Amino acid sequence: MKWLMVGALVLFVLLGGFLLTPSPIDSKAWQPPSPPPLTGPLAPNERLRLADLLARGQVYGPEDTTVSDDGTVYAGTEDGRIVRLFPDGRVETWLKTEGRPLGLVFDDAGNLIVADAWKGLLSIAPDKTITVLAREAEGTPFRFTDDVDIGPDGRIYFTDASSRFQQPDYRLDLLEMRPHGRLLRYSPRTGKAEVLLGNLHFANGVSVSPDGSFVLVNETWKYRTLRYWIHGPKAGQAEVFADNLPGFPDNLAVDAQGRYWVAFPSLRDTRVDTLHRNPWLKDLVAKLPDRLKPTPREYGLVVAFDRDGEVITSLHDTRGTHLQEITSVNPHGGYLYFGSLHNDRIGRLPLQAIPGLGDDEV
Repeated sequence: MKWLMVGALVLFVLLGGFLLTPSPIDSKAWQPPSPPPLTGPLAPNERLRLADLLARGQVYGPEDTTVSDDGTVYAGTEDGRIVRLFPDGRVETWLKTEGRPLGLVFDDAGNLIVADAWKGLLSIAPDKTITVLAREAEGTPFRFTDDVDIGPDGRIYFTDASSRFQQPDYRLDLLEMRPHGRLLRYSPRTGKAEVLLGNLHFANGVSVSPDGSFVLVNETWKYRTLRYWIHGPKAGQAEVFADNLPGFPDNLAVDAQGRYWVAFPSLRDTRVDTLHRNPWLKDLVAKLPDRLKPTPREYGLVVAFDRDGEVITSLHDTRGTHLQEITSVNPHGGYLYFGSLHNDRIGRLPLQAIPGLGDDEV
């Protein structure tokens, strides 16, 4: 009986300490829409399992990829490296940013523009010289520089996913459900970054339309993609491009046919949607160790949209054993390249393997 009382006292102290410890978040309630059915063009299939696996076991966390004019694939890994995959299959470390390179894109001068979660917006010259382009916008420092794209006029569009939480704490940003994200634009002419859209719920992937008239940005926690008009009668205005998506949208890219490819690292999670209705419960969950917080189901998903935001087709790996937690999809030279935040490979799928798209090129 004595040991039982001691055990109960210890449990009481531990529980009391847990409940009295301040939460790292100040969460807000949100009522998510019901998930869309995976039917029609969203119906599950195993097309991602047809992808080749590049650099398997030689990279970890190649979150984004880009391809140079000579066919070399560049990717940023979890340990801060940017690696190169040559057409002959060789893999080498090109350099280290000492941060966490996420979004990658080449500019017209051959510089690699990098959204580094820790270092900000970077430009890396062919001789490996690293230049910091921007670390803040309008007085607010970047805490989670995420994805990047370049418009036809050379201006750089990128995202700061959260001005409050840094990359390792992205789940806290999800639980808090407050709008800390921003869509930004950097001008090489002025050397300044400006805020185009603020108050976004985790501003993620960006993609400028081929004609430069608008830019798309994924608002991950709200399961939607927004369109910000750069030119035309709606210039400076934003609207919903695609809403109530089947998962958490990450990076996106446009191909030569005007199709917008969106990567989904995870499907919708009913546990997360239920938590969003109860801020007090989210505040408690945020105090738990990461291993006890909801983790995503292993699944691979990429969806293509037309210019009007309508779904064209989808690519799945329902078991998530070949390609899963896909964070980026990049079209180049008749292929789609897939990156992942926590995987040891880069996927490459011929466009010809996708029914109805095989005669096109990207």
